[in-house]
Amino acid sequence: MIIPKNNSKNNPKNNSKNNAIWLAAIISLTSTAGLAASLPENGEQAIGEQWGTETMMNARANMFNPDLNFLTFQQLDKMFATRRVAASATPWPLETDLIEINDNFSFEGNNVPLEEYLENTRTNALLVIKDGKIVYEQYRNGFSDDSQHAVFSASKSILATLVGVAVEEGKIESLDDKVTKYLPELEGTGYNDVRVIDVLRMRSGVAWEEVYEFGGDTQLTEVHDNALVANNYRWCDYAIASSEPEYEPGERFNYATLDTSVLGCVLASVLDTTVAEYMSEKIWQPAGMEADGFWIMDGGDEFYGAGFNTTLRDLGRFGLMMLNMGEANGNQVIPASWVTEATVSDPGYEHISEGADLGYQYQWWTFPDSDAYTAMGIYNQYIYIDPDNQTVVVKLSHTPDAVGWDDDNFAFFDKLSELVSE
Repeated sequence: MIIPKNNSKNNPKNNSKNNAIWLAAIISLTSTAGLAASLPENGEQAIGEQWGTETMMNARANMFNPDLNFLTFQQLDKMFATRRVAASATPWPLETDLIEINDNFSFEGNNVPLEEYLENTRTNALLVIKDGKIVYEQYRNGFSDDSQHAVFSASKSILATLVGVAVEEGKIESLDDKVTKYLPELEGTGYNDVRVIDVLRMRSGVAWEEVYEFGGDTQLTEVHDNALVANNYRWCDYAIASSEPEYEPGERFNYATLDTSVLGCVLASVLDTTVAEYMSEKIWQPAGMEADGFWIMDGGDEFYGAGFNTTLRDLGRFGLMMLNMGEANGNQVIPASWVTEATVSDPGYEHISEGADLGYQYQWWTFPDSDAYTAMGIYNQYIYIDPDNQTVVVKLSHTPDAVGWDDDNFAFFDKLSELVSE
């Protein structure tokens, strides 16, 4: 049985820390203990015995296996408890005007045809939208138009969009509020002086190393294995029990799924429903999404940092909504002002570090020399939006490594946008 290396059963030295996290988990979950009674109505698959078996934990521990991840990334609802994001009764129709793409694309220094590029970059699906119409769509490796695919950290951009709705509604009063205003249990932790805008920008200053060595012994994999594999606690419970300050809040960029988890818990704290239901009510249904989406669960919450799954076309609709300044299916779903605020780098934030080719605004990656921006998840999941060319590109993948090929993919998206605009 594959169990996290940092689980207390395996590492006695971590007993006191894990006990503190479990205590935080127990306290934080008492207010949600009554949720189970409404599970059939709200689409939630409760964390229970069926998800805690050795078989299920082994499946979750091995979901990144490069020989099988083309399939597991399409089947996470068979491996995790989930919360459903209900589709619209009036889907947003997408016209098609399909074209052939016969150009070559650069992959690791070689120019290759489109099919070879897609195979080399382990693509499960590709969608290109130009001027509101689908101009290219391909499904691969058993994935289909009604299949739901993991988007991993592209979920961060989706969650931040929900935060924008909550700000517009006054549920979150100000981005300059400290997170402890909404989560007092974070007082005295690494998040004690951190503002909402700091976690949006990945500039909390909390000590965190985002190292993807699943099955290894890193800070990220400790939380991943305990929250997602074994369901011992939530990501936010780790923030409560174990987060420590390293830098001044706002001082420097440090990509941290823990920051997004705290952001999600801030959002959840101001709602009288689940984040999944709020997303259905405020985005998924008014935007005319055709299919249900779902969030996988950590030890008690939606996995805010990387847990959303949905269809290729609905990801295209989401990107098109952003391209259209928050308008979708005849509705102004997201405030246009938030779209700009979230995706256009503020002065001084154009680069995540000196000389870097990327910036980071409100959980969206930005490009210093372009108006384009992207949601991006590990194993090469992308929602790429190019306002200049009025294009959206969605690419879902199953790469052998968690990171890599970003530069090739960005060049691929740029060229696609130019080709379909000729």
